[in-house]
Amino acid sequence: MTKIMTRRIFITIEYDGAPFVGWQRQDNGDSVQAAIEAAAEAFIGTPTPVAGAGRTDSGVHATGQVAHLDVPDRFDANRVMQALNAHLGEVPVTIHHAREVPATIHARFSATSRRYLYRILPQRQKPALDLGRVWHHRQPLDSDRMHTAAQYLVGRHDFTSFRASQCQADSPVRTLDKLSVKRIGNEIHIHAEARSFLHHQVRNITGTLSLVGVGKWNVMDVQRALNACDRAAAGPTAPPWGLYLAGVDYADLGQGTALHDK
Repeated sequence: MTKIMTRRIFITIEYDGAPFVGWQRQDNGDSVQAAIEAAAEAFIGTPTPVAGAGRTDSGVHATGQVAHLDVPDRFDANRVMQALNAHLGEVPVTIHHAREVPATIHARFSATSRRYLYRILPQRQKPALDLGRVWHHRQPLDSDRMHTAAQYLVGRHDFTSFRASQCQADSPVRTLDKLSVKRIGNEIHIHAEARSFLHHQVRNITGTLSLVGVGKWNVMDVQRALNACDRAAAGPTAPPWGLYLAGVDYADLGQGTALHDK
């Protein structure tokens, strides 16, 4: 039997997480992974698994999710991107970049850094155009105090206080490389960067920092919550719709065209 030659294609994906149960294929609803796999099968003609770099939850968006798929070598990267977008149709998922990579590189396991953005809109009036794409926080927030408090979380720590109770990670220890809070126009943007994150880690950090922003907590309360290693010691979980997977980096590939965030 003749062995079919394949290419490994990395794709950078933007999606609206609202209509999906999350990135990962599940039995209880539509997922982003399943939508892309269906599009791939439609033009390749055979089931084609798609492996993603990050398993975003239901309602979480992406501007820079990265995934890979192995396709017959008659399809180059540009043709894969065009075909996927054509077959995705009106599904709110778009492939923005594609590039061929060595077969030894895996979208999830080869990633060296993941970057998340959390958008907060602190105003009394609800947004119209951005409804479901930002956390509408009705109280004013002090972004400078939030940023100061955030720096206590940077570095290698036991993040038990900031992971979901159902988190399946073997260890709560993670290294948070960057965490910043900035006011951008009417919004507050929280940027987080690490090799990997715990389940709900960014959303739990955001909810905790919001307590500092409204003045209910001082900056040292965040350090005390971290040291407690108890989920009950930290703040609430921020809603999923303000969170975006903004980019994924790979040491073996550098900042390739398929890997930068928008």
